Amino acid sequence: MSEKSASRGQFERWLIPVLILAFCIAAFYVSTTFKKMPPILKRGIQPSDFPQLLLAAITLMTLAMLWVDPIRIRDRLQGTVWGTLALFAGFAALTAVDLFLALGVFALALTVLWGERRPVILWLVGLVVPLAVFFLFDQVFEIRFPRGLLTNLWYG
Repeated sequence: MSEKSASRGQFERWLIPVLILAFCIAAFYVSTTFKKMPPILKRGIQPSDFPQLLLAAITLMTLAMLWVDPIRIRDRLQGTVWGTLALFAGFAALTAVDLFLALGVFALALTVLWGERRPVILWLVGLVVPLAVFFLFDQVFEIRFPRGLLTNLWYG
């Protein structure tokens, strides 16, 4: 193995874990900005507690993966991996317009990128699942989402 391909392998070996950890750190920071419930209204955990617990679990699993079962790169990352990373960036950018528009576009584009071509599945993933998630959280859990292009239509 040449020195150039060895250094590329090291870069690719650390790319995904570093991105996961960076995401966890950024999301944890965002969760610290959530409003706290007054003690008299608190019936369980604070709004920031669950996401922070989940992010801590993801961080611990990522670190354990690096320590117990490190990634061994045999081949270059395929275009699908880079496309998926680009879609994550597009999702993050599109959330500024509307979270559920971003979720639908991301899910549909990711499904197509990964090779799905059946129209029924594409409709399910791109439209039905984001709507089901929205109505589950909005109607059942009574969690209001940030306003955006589509959510403004629903919230009025």
